[in-house]
Amino acid sequence: MNSLPCSSPIIPNSPKGEDIILGYDFLYHFDPTIDWKNGLITYDSSGIISSTINDFATAFNSVSLVGELKTPFLPPSVHITSIISSQSLLPLRDEVFKEIKYVGEDVVISSLHLFQGDMDLPHLSFHASLEKQWDQEEEPEEIKTVLKVVPPAYNKYLDVFSKLKAEKLPPHRTCDHHIELEGLLPPVHVIYPLSKNESETLRAYISDNVEKVLIRRSSSSTGAPVLFVKKKDGGLCLWVDYRKLNAVTRKNRYPVPPINQLLTFFNSATIFSKIDLRGAYNLLRIKEGDEHLTAFRTKYGSYGYLVMPFGLTNAPALLQNLVNDIFADFLDIVVVVYSDDIMVFSSPQEEHVKYVASVLQRLRENNFFAKATKCIFHASSVEYLGYVVSSEGLKMDSSKVQQILNWPQPRNIKALQSFLGFANFYCCFIKNYFKKISDLTSLLKKDSPFIFNEEALSQFQILKEDFTTAPILSHFNPSLPTNLETDASDYAWGAVPSQANDSGKHPIAFDSCKLLPAELSCEP
Repeated sequence: MNSLPCSSPIIPNSPKGEDIILGYDFLYHFDPTIDWKNGLITYDSSGIISSTINDFATAFNSVSLVGELKTPFLPPSVHITSIISSQSLLPLRDEVFKEIKYVGEDVVISSLHLFQGDMDLPHLSFHASLEKQWDQEEEPEEIKTVLKVVPPAYNKYLDVFSKLKAEKLPPHRTCDHHIELEGLLPPVHVIYPLSKNESETLRAYISDNVEKVLIRRSSSSTGAPVLFVKKKDGGLCLWVDYRKLNAVTRKNRYPVPPINQLLTFFNSATIFSKIDLRGAYNLLRIKEGDEHLTAFRTKYGSYGYLVMPFGLTNAPALLQNLVNDIFADFLDIVVVVYSDDIMVFSSPQEEHVKYVASVLQRLRENNFFAKATKCIFHASSVEYLGYVVSSEGLKMDSSKVQQILNWPQPRNIKALQSFLGFANFYCCFIKNYFKKISDLTSLLKKDSPFIFNEEALSQFQILKEDFTTAPILSHFNPSLPTNLETDASDYAWGAVPSQANDSGKHPIAFDSCKLLPAELSCEP
């Protein structure tokens, strides 16, 4: 790491249109070469400094002393003191620092001091250090995005958010994905027909991933077809149909944790950070010698994966096994992990920063990368696995509630199954849920006509309204007494565990179940 200390007076509130004012003391001290035509300031005595007053115009491995700061300039680790009394001058108005902008993508402001002198305006001094955390080919827009999202407290780990590094072929590990067959190779499948748009997307996918060395041409004696699924934004997602391969693959029975069990550890947390892994499956290699089993056939040729693709039967179990091993000593204490979604929870903030830094360090050590645009840091509430988590408890994601409200009336059994499958995910928010859907579930019986009558329609509408008024579910606190209320009818039962605090009694969850035919025949 190279560094350049700078203690020359700099006026933070510069005139509009100017990035910063460089005074005589600064110019005298560094004696830079100024190129007025191109707006360049260079300092050559050490051979490593090249500065510019043009926004984001720095060259690779250069430090910019002036320009625009794209991230908050005042991280928690920075102390602002008076040079005269050494007393803290915080809190300072945020506006003071908004005029100071930071150009060099690799420059981290490691210290900042405020000087009170004879001038009307305060003076600033800073220490800018250069850290090689970005590859030369990294896209400037991607760097800007990372610097905007990731708090300065984690500047040391900016490489964990590198898109370019995440898209490179990862190294082999002891946990490479092994495809163990229980029988013969699956037969070669015919190529599915594709539309013009799908064909263009396929060609681009092959070209892009061959260039990244994530796939390669294959002469395998087996091969699966490809198909496309529409994304929420209207784009196309390629999917390899590995169903025949999965049918003859020995299953990995490593358990994937139930979501409702992961949400039971937040009772004392007040600060939350969510880290989403970037292309987590592609960060794992196919075991050497098994690549031919991943072959997929297209009209442009046959290709095989060098990294773990979506669609393989054991992929979720392998990824969960790996992340559990990486964070084994953190699990259920300050971290919960579901596949590629990592939640860090704690209190107070000083400890939280330490835990998040430890998580980022583990990711770096294991050659894992995060997607900054899907990460959230130091939040009082955060969406996680379909729920909104806060110190108060759990509530439904508002977008999911709106999706239920907009759900059209089911016209057939498949449409009704789709609605109930979605609603069942949030059944813990609805009191006597399975009792309330009894008329709807009766329509799913085999050999019965599907007649969505008035009773079913009324139950459908009432259920949608119940989701809009669902309460916040409190986190279970093992140190508090728990009250359990139960209820039963001729065909269903329900239960509500709750706990009381200073604001009253609050439900922890709503549980219910429809009785089975054998249970209905039992004597009370």
